[in-house]
Amino acid sequence: MREPGPVSSKAVIVCADDFAIHASASMGIAKLARMGRLSATSAMVLSPRWPQDAALLQELRGQLDVGLHLDWTSDFAMATGHGLPLAGAMRRALLGGFDRPQTHAVIERQLDLFEQHWQGPPDFVDGHQHVQQFAGIREALVAVLVRRYGALAAKPYLRISRAPPGLADLKSRVIGWMGAHALASLAEAGHVPRAGGLVGIYDFGGGPQRYADLMTRWLAQAPAGSILMCHPAQAAEPGDTIGIARAQEFSYLASPDFAAALQQAQVHVVRGCEVLAPLKSGDA
Repeated sequence: MREPGPVSSKAVIVCADDFAIHASASMGIAKLARMGRLSATSAMVLSPRWPQDAALLQELRGQLDVGLHLDWTSDFAMATGHGLPLAGAMRRALLGGFDRPQTHAVIERQLDLFEQHWQGPPDFVDGHQHVQQFAGIREALVAVLVRRYGALAAKPYLRISRAPPGLADLKSRVIGWMGAHALASLAEAGHVPRAGGLVGIYDFGGGPQRYADLMTRWLAQAPAGSILMCHPAQAAEPGDTIGIARAQEFSYLASPDFAAALQQAQVHVVRGCEVLAPLKSGDA
């Protein structure tokens, strides 16, 4: 259970992406959440592991934000028939966008799968490789969220994948260019809560010391209420292209070094509902 931060500390949502991508990721994320090192995780519900792995999070219900990791580009999405490689998805988004009726159906199916095994709506929605911001997908996503959850007192919030000033490199700029501003505008118009700053973007290269150094910088410069994204797993899985980075992230996040870094940066880890509930029109 997370300790409350001091009054002067900065609140940040720490979110582990890719829950259910494989067993090592699910078990590692659940362990970190029990340690209080995470406050959110987003699930790949097209994975055949989602129905069984959802049980790993049940004891954390109400303590951890559990969201939908909207998926168009994984092997799971390919297997369902709607998936595309990332380059192809980006090209479609830039050349007219995704087909709206088909996109609505894909989003509804993934939300259905989430609710079927979590027995409740998602706390938030983000996207695998940030597809939630792509043209055609973002419009359909906001419309579906408003229709399904618009009457709820606690509505699911959206991740806006936009690096804050001072942390924007080429990769983060490309991610933002794919529709961060447009998604934020759509969410505002639909009265959908959103977390507007995203840190934790890097190329998954380098060793443990580089990740520790990046984390020190991210924590220092993350705006209050932003999301710190990570991709931990207990071990590198065969065939996982970022498996080594996942294992390195897990080792660091589980270590006393991460706890010390949070204290040094005066950051405390919070759920989205603790910082996003009072969102007002015009906030990013």
